[in-house]
Amino acid sequence: MKLKYPFVLIHISTVVLILAESSRPPFACDSSHPLTKSYPFCKPTLPINQRVQDLISRLTLDEKISQLVNSAPPIPRLGIPEYEWWSEALHGVAYFPGLHTGMSLNGTIQSATSFPQVILTAASFDVHLWYRIGQAVGREARAIYNAGQATGMTFWAPNINIFRDPRWGRGQETPGEDPVVTGKYAVSFVRGIQGDTFEGGKLGHHLQASACCKHFTAYDLDNWKGVNRFVFNAKVSLQDLADTYMPPFRSCIEEGKASGIMCAYNRVNGVPNCADYNLLSKTARAQWGFDGYITSDCDAVSIIHEEQGYAKLPEDAVADVLKAGMDVNCGNYLKNYTKSAVVKRKLPISEIDRALHNLFSVRMRLGLFDGNPLQQPFGKIGPDQVCSQEHQNLALEAARNSIVLLKNTYRLLPFSKAKTTSLAVIGPNANSAKTLLGNYAGIPCKTVTPLQGLQRYVKDIRYHPGCNAVNCSYALTDQAVKVAKGAEYVVLVMGLDQTQEREELDRVDLVLSPKQQNLISTLARAAKNPVVLVLLSGGPVDISFAKNDKHIGSILWAGYPGEAGGLALAEIIFGDHNPGGRLPVTWYPQSFVKVPMTDMRMRPEPSSGYPGRTYRFYQGQKVFEFGYGLSYSSYSYEFLPVAQNKVYLNHQIKSPKAELENSNALKHVPVSELGTELCSKRIPVTVRAQNHGDMAGRHPLLLFVRSAKAGNGRPEKQLVGFQSVILNAGERADVEFELSPCEHLSTVNEDGLVVIEEGSHLLSIEDKESEITVIL
Repeated sequence: MKLKYPFVLIHISTVVLILAESSRPPFACDSSHPLTKSYPFCKPTLPINQRVQDLISRLTLDEKISQLVNSAPPIPRLGIPEYEWWSEALHGVAYFPGLHTGMSLNGTIQSATSFPQVILTAASFDVHLWYRIGQAVGREARAIYNAGQATGMTFWAPNINIFRDPRWGRGQETPGEDPVVTGKYAVSFVRGIQGDTFEGGKLGHHLQASACCKHFTAYDLDNWKGVNRFVFNAKVSLQDLADTYMPPFRSCIEEGKASGIMCAYNRVNGVPNCADYNLLSKTARAQWGFDGYITSDCDAVSIIHEEQGYAKLPEDAVADVLKAGMDVNCGNYLKNYTKSAVVKRKLPISEIDRALHNLFSVRMRLGLFDGNPLQQPFGKIGPDQVCSQEHQNLALEAARNSIVLLKNTYRLLPFSKAKTTSLAVIGPNANSAKTLLGNYAGIPCKTVTPLQGLQRYVKDIRYHPGCNAVNCSYALTDQAVKVAKGAEYVVLVMGLDQTQEREELDRVDLVLSPKQQNLISTLARAAKNPVVLVLLSGGPVDISFAKNDKHIGSILWAGYPGEAGGLALAEIIFGDHNPGGRLPVTWYPQSFVKVPMTDMRMRPEPSSGYPGRTYRFYQGQKVFEFGYGLSYSSYSYEFLPVAQNKVYLNHQIKSPKAELENSNALKHVPVSELGTELCSKRIPVTVRAQNHGDMAGRHPLLLFVRSAKAGNGRPEKQLVGFQSVILNAGERADVEFELSPCEHLSTVNEDGLVVIEEGSHLLSIEDKESEITVIL
């Protein structure tokens, strides 16, 4: 073939080069070339399975192996351009100059909307907001591709690991500590970025962009006291896997229909995630119906041999991951060792073909084998969609609806726009555009720092950084005090940044640096009036000193609020927006650092002093609780009477194991034995909420449930529903929730089995409770 059609080879190679140089998006199956358009894999009218099978049949072994890595080279003789699997879009299309990823912002398009870091948008508890952010990111990604500035449309986001430990440097990337919230975030964001509707199920086989849920699974430690993510063996019980670590990934696949998964570096109970057949093939594909591609984290295959010692030879590592169900290697291990694994008979070619089937299927779903993408369903998304006013407004809306008011003594906030004569803005984060963005950020359209935002409200404004850096290794206390004394009010913008928490860097403390803490207290005492403390951080901070300081009147947590974060903060401080965010993670005291970060157990063990983790199981003091958040308005709630508060799940128990002998246990039955009919029952619950303040506000309602009988591994309480509601001053509204007994009133036993127990379950919202009884 190569000798027979040399002119075709040269022609197609030249075309690929011309396409790249003329800023057209790269694609295969150009209709102007008679040879390529005659291939069955180039016929969009054929089923994708048939097209992929035809394509794979035309590849040599060397060509097949070349496609198993993230930077897949072109196959010129078939008119297939290069493809880069690795792109990032955690909270906006990201671009890292010097790092080879599939998206570039150095052409006609040089920036992209930078939304708040995920941990902050999670605080909105607003599934529609999460969907709209995903939708905007997907549109901007497609626009960048259409402009010829991309060699890939597969994005390794969202990060849906549970924020299990407050010290985790990457906790900022996640939707928090609750598996229900994290699962719903995954579904909303994935549907948005991939081009599905909010309700889902309308996507078909076309993808606007491809989402990838990561890191599968039980990954939540980067580098803590000499233990790194590459060698860490997470020892996780079946119970914790089933009710904490796995549910978000199941939601991502079954409901979100994500087209990608990333397997994590670490081992779980001795087995590397990327080499775990039970995890990748039996669970994700067979049980949950996943039909996308599975990528390794970068260099995760190499560490299976080189650092973990799980595989004796490089070829063993390659064989292990491909047989487990992984498809593409971020890195070069598969490129370097797959052929020798085949030669040594460690790996059948059928496993390579299986992986290629998944990879090319996703590329075809993206429309990259249907001719010119500009003439395809998403081809009309142009550069005007990037940094559009609509998307920038959405970034502002996301920040303002997510920022959490933690303290507001004597109703210090909001400040009066008419009466505030002067303002001191002090702190190392006050005028830092970079800190606003958090990690995995792109180049923002524009940024408004807190100082710049506040300057829109007060003419007489004085600024001082207070420190040389966020860790305040050198504090400029005397100068800052002088500035603070000269103003009517003081806003301190403090907290953390990426030098203290990020990928590959976990914290060892939960407090602010001693010098920053001292600076805050000194300035608060020196100021004429109680001060406002603004914290920028991804992880929780023990700020008990500020919480209890009468000189600190108000505290706002703003996460890393994105490109419009400074304006959102200013709007809240001056009352143009009523804060309504709620913490998506428990804020622990500094004493929690005594708990080893390597202990994966969620449930407490009182006999050893282990306190447990997250609001569901933690039995210890808290600085602020999960779901905590104040408003400028006060709200009241009440449960409206239900027509029936007893749920009959009449069922003849089949398994003798279903009856427990433990005196603390209740009669229970595995949900799997109840069947579809019984599990289809629904319990309507209506909560009446009223805004008693004089400002309109968006307020998330969080509905929890707990078993009336505590202990035996049951959660202290479990979030079962949440809705974000807008209420005008004095307005009230009835908010409806719909509960499924099998989903919302069940628990997981020690064997990892989902069971439903007979007895009372207490629904709660704030301090109000309503009882539901399950009768088996």
